Amino acid sequence: MSTLLITGGTVVSSTGRTAADVLVDGEKIVAVLAPGSTLLGSDLTASVDRVVDATGKYVIPGGIDAHTHMQLPFGGTEASDTFETGTIAAAWGGTTSIIDFAVQTTGQRIETGLAAWHEKAAGNCAVDYGFHQIVGGVDEHSLKAMETLVDEGITSYKLFMAYPGVFYSDDAQILRAMQKAAELGLLTMMHAENGPAIDVLAEQLYNAGKTTPYFHGVARAWQMEEEATHRAIMLADLTESPLYVVHVSAKQAVAQLAAARDRGKNVFGETCPQYLYLSLEEQLGAQGDPTWGDFEGAKWVCSTPLRSREDGHQDAMWQGLRTNDLQMVSTDHCPFCMKDQKELGKGDFRAIPNGIGSIEHRLDLMYQGVVTGEITLERWVELTSTTPARMFGLYGTKGVIAPGADADIVVYDPHGHTSIGMGEGRTHHMNMDHSAWEGYEIDGHVDVVVSRGSVLVENGEFHGRAGHGQYLRRGLSQYLV
Repeated sequence: MSTLLITGGTVVSSTGRTAADVLVDGEKIVAVLAPGSTLLGSDLTASVDRVVDATGKYVIPGGIDAHTHMQLPFGGTEASDTFETGTIAAAWGGTTSIIDFAVQTTGQRIETGLAAWHEKAAGNCAVDYGFHQIVGGVDEHSLKAMETLVDEGITSYKLFMAYPGVFYSDDAQILRAMQKAAELGLLTMMHAENGPAIDVLAEQLYNAGKTTPYFHGVARAWQMEEEATHRAIMLADLTESPLYVVHVSAKQAVAQLAAARDRGKNVFGETCPQYLYLSLEEQLGAQGDPTWGDFEGAKWVCSTPLRSREDGHQDAMWQGLRTNDLQMVSTDHCPFCMKDQKELGKGDFRAIPNGIGSIEHRLDLMYQGVVTGEITLERWVELTSTTPARMFGLYGTKGVIAPGADADIVVYDPHGHTSIGMGEGRTHHMNMDHSAWEGYEIDGHVDVVVSRGSVLVENGEFHGRAGHGQYLRRGLSQYLV
């Protein structure tokens, strides 16, 4: 068991910041000490195996990305990041835990889907990982199988109001699943878009010759997200089931969440960096890449879609994060290459695999919100680490720098700089042939990343390995009223 001392830094939590030294023994944090403390000896630096100098830097709990899709089969292909490549990229960006989605598709058994995801991830992850369970077919068997999830350390499951024929659940199925979830203490996660109506709009656009990626965003109109969000809230209210709405992108959907929360309901929402920074006009409508022309927007096809900047959706997402009407920022990391993957939808936006790769950049992109005054330093830590830990039953072990917690620690340099993208001198470790964040500049830098006491990233080099990451058996949500 080796010892590690991080000295000279400012420890930032969700509730404040303080100058402190952090002592790690093996995989755990054992002490957070005032600078120069002699409580554990007159010269602690001489008695530990390794010292990290964090002078002038922030020391924060490792990031937790609670919404990723490694190796997800979708649209005739599969997400391009494996659990190995995706978690290595996560580590580079200061994320030390992910929660991915085990998938049950319609007609398949939940146990079969979960076993398949354990097989994909086991021994391949560079950081710790847990699972949510996608329930893609609500029937008597899957309702029964939900009873076993808590014992597996899976305390949240996901339903889809979109993608008819693939993952879609109708209102009757949602009602039954929520009743079961309320009985078991499971947190219901919801993809809230009116899928059947979207499919009609998409077909009409295609038939009218409107086939480019821009029309992906038009078909998935904000009204489809607001309506489904409201419907999910009402069903959750009726069943007294806590509800967590994933990847919120429309300001009208935030308003629905806020109204429910004002009534004291256990209703929560996450957004993603793409909905804070990117837009329908600039990205989905992009035509600047000579290789792809008006198909360039396929790089940013995801669901829910990027929204109009003119309508103010991005500003509303930042506001929702400030007011806690949105509690978390995840990535919905689901990367696809343009070549041979996204281009499956050339000539028909409906066939473009849905997903953007962001796992490496979440901490940086959210820190830039601190720099520009959108959120506080403490809120940055809360959104990217502390609340994900609390929401999904990991807090105390993850999401905090305190004695007894796992030594998942990031040393972040506010005076450093990060250039995102594929080119020389830029950072990109995800298994993709493009960057959705090409050209973004961050006024900060992830300097050192520690996972359970092991240094994964330091001095611009990766020191981790596939297989270091352990499966996280999660408890029940610690965020409920």
